[in-house]
Amino acid sequence: MTSTENHVAIIGAGPAGLMAAEVLAQGGARVTVYDAMPSAGRKFLMAGRGGLNLTHSEPLPQFMARYREAAPNLQAAIDAFPPDALRAWCERLGEPTFVGSSGRVFPKAFKASPLLRAWLRRLDAGGVRFAFRHRWTGWDHEGRLLLQTHGGTSAVAANVTVLALGGASWPRLGSDGGWTTILAGKGVAIAPLRPANCGFTIAWSDVFRTRFEGQPLKGIGLSFGPHRVRGEAIVTRTGIEGGAVYALSAELREAIAARGETALKVALRPDLDRAELVRRLSASRGKQSFSNFLRKAVQLSPVALGLLQEAAIGLGVSLSAMPAERLAELVNAVTIRLSGVAPIARAISSAGGIAFDEIDPDFMIRKLPGVFAAGEMLDWEAPTGGYLLQASFATGAAAGRGVLRWLAQSSSRSPRS
Repeated sequence: MTSTENHVAIIGAGPAGLMAAEVLAQGGARVTVYDAMPSAGRKFLMAGRGGLNLTHSEPLPQFMARYREAAPNLQAAIDAFPPDALRAWCERLGEPTFVGSSGRVFPKAFKASPLLRAWLRRLDAGGVRFAFRHRWTGWDHEGRLLLQTHGGTSAVAANVTVLALGGASWPRLGSDGGWTTILAGKGVAIAPLRPANCGFTIAWSDVFRTRFEGQPLKGIGLSFGPHRVRGEAIVTRTGIEGGAVYALSAELREAIAARGETALKVALRPDLDRAELVRRLSASRGKQSFSNFLRKAVQLSPVALGLLQEAAIGLGVSLSAMPAERLAELVNAVTIRLSGVAPIARAISSAGGIAFDEIDPDFMIRKLPGVFAAGEMLDWEAPTGGYLLQASFATGAAAGRGVLRWLAQSSSRSPRS
């Protein structure tokens, strides 16, 4: 088969789809990327709005552990395209990277847009075609792809298809999870899509909600069962979100699914041990109000003081009436009741997707020969910190290599070869 006969359709212009397109174009395939949005990489650009965290610099064994039970299914793909390879790839695009103080890796430009522009130029130079405002809706009776456009539905024949439609978070950016119905109709097993790296709902009092909505809780510690994290969180009108919360979101989500609610403990001054807190809280407050005394003695922000007061109300006690020992315990063990999970549309990412049992080692869907899948469509989740993008890039590259093998095998079987 000649390269012009190897037409590959990629559905989805996010990192996984674009990486598959690059691998395929370099391998001689004729590639068209279809996407329902007006331009490529909408969610990728959103991810980079506050600084594009591409990957992480920690050693690979620790890195892979972040994927938990999905790690064995992602190991080969990430081994073939590890964090160092991703950084080198960025360098070749003219966007060098650096390692931040947390070990996270960012492009020196810090934003996603320069990297995406350079990438699209490379893909264009490699002959990759793009068809935007084309929404995939399934296949017709001849196996052709059905694509809905403003002008109606078109049917496209392709030798191979790569599905890279993402999960179901931030649907306004293109990944709405609508593909689950299509694939389930073909008998493909799909784990339900659920919010990941998400916020949670809390029944705040009206006073607390009105005063502190949007305020950050900085330098806190969160604990849930055996899990401990340090970082920041944001008070929302309906609950709480932010990096430290996201790190525990999988465990919290599953606990709420099992019991309907759960409790999360907040340490407002995790850097101070109980003895030091008791010493500070035992000092004379003089003529200060109790709130001012707490603020100065323990260096609590107004929102942290508000959360402490919210906890005291829930306990039916007054902060000023508490002995120093009990107050010291409360400062680093504020219990907040999580009543639900924030909607998936607001989540950073999603859990669930195509079961790995449905995928062969080349990322082809076993029940749909010639159809491959990559990225967040697959049943894995990971915390923020670069792990999400790394796996999307790596599985996209793996699917691209799988397609090239499939085309080579098809060519060897063809009577015309």
